[in-house]
Amino acid sequence: MSRNTSGWGVVEIPVVSVKNGSGPTILFTGGVHGDEYEGQIAVSRLSRGLDPAKVQGRVIMIPALNIPAVMNDTRLSPVDNRDMNRCFPGNPRGTFSEMLAHFVDAVLLPLVDVSVDLHTAGHSGDSALSTNMHYVADAKLRERTMAAAAAFGAPYNVVFWGVDEGATLTSSVERRGILSLGTELGGWGRVNVEGVRIADRALTNILRHFGLMEGQPDTSQRDGSPGTRHMMVRDAAGYSFAPAGGLFEPRNVVGDLCRAGDLAGYLHFVEDIDRAPLDVRYRRDGVLWMSAGPGRVQRGDAVAVLMEDYDALRAAA
Repeated sequence: MSRNTSGWGVVEIPVVSVKNGSGPTILFTGGVHGDEYEGQIAVSRLSRGLDPAKVQGRVIMIPALNIPAVMNDTRLSPVDNRDMNRCFPGNPRGTFSEMLAHFVDAVLLPLVDVSVDLHTAGHSGDSALSTNMHYVADAKLRERTMAAAAAFGAPYNVVFWGVDEGATLTSSVERRGILSLGTELGGWGRVNVEGVRIADRALTNILRHFGLMEGQPDTSQRDGSPGTRHMMVRDAAGYSFAPAGGLFEPRNVVGDLCRAGDLAGYLHFVEDIDRAPLDVRYRRDGVLWMSAGPGRVQRGDAVAVLMEDYDALRAAA
C-alpha cells in the first residue's frame, strides 16, 4: 500500500487455516467493521486453540479482516474512509477496501462451503444478541441456514429483507450459493460479556453442526429457554427513523416487547430551548432488535428496528 511515508508498504492481515481429513470448509470472519469486538475476540481465541487433530475438514479464521479499521477502532477504514462491507465484490485496482473485498470474494470464497461473519451494532447502536440471514430464494438453502442459526445458539435468529444493496460480504457469499450466516452480538461501542460467551460457544457449535468436530451443539439459553427464537424483519414498517437531527432519548432496551404507536423515544433539540422535543413512535408490534446508541443522530438514521416471530407463510408472500 503506497502512502507518503512508504512506497512499498504492506498491510498484514492475520489468516489462520486449519485443515485435517475430509470435510467442508468453514470461514469465520471478525473485524469487517473495526468497532465490533465480540467476533474479533471469539475468532482470535478459536484460531489459537483449535486442535487440528480434532478437525475433519478445513476452518479458515480471520479475526481482524479489516485490520486498519480494527486498529483505528472505527467502522470505516482510515485508509480510504470506506465501509468495507459496502465494497463487495470489490475491485483489484480500486481503493484499499475494494482490493480487500476482491481478495475475499475472488480468492477465499471459492474455497468455502459455509461463511459465518460476526458483527455487532458497533458505535451506532445496540442489538439483541442474534444471528441473522437473508430470506434466500432457494428453499433448501434457506432451511439449511435456519438450521445452522439454531445450532449457533444465539437467543434470536433474524431473517430480514430489503436493507442490502448487494455490496456486502453476505451478498457475495449468496451469489456463489454458499450458506451465509451473520450476527449482531452487542454494540454501543463496548465488549458485550454475554455476546462474547455466545460467540465462543457458537463457533464450536457450528463446527459440530457441520461435522467438522465430534459432539452436539449446546444451544441452551441463559434464561432457561431451550434454543433460538426465529424472528423476521419483513418490511420497512419495522423501522423507526429520526425525522430530524437531534439528541435521541430511547425509551426501551433491546429485547423489550413494543407495540405499534408506542413511544420509541424523544428527539431533543437542546441547542434550541424554544423547540419542543419530537416523539418518535413504533410502526408495528414486535421485539426491539436494534436501538440507536450514540445519542446524537441525523435525519434519516434508524433509531429502532422491531422484529416479529418468523412466519413462513408471510415470509414467502
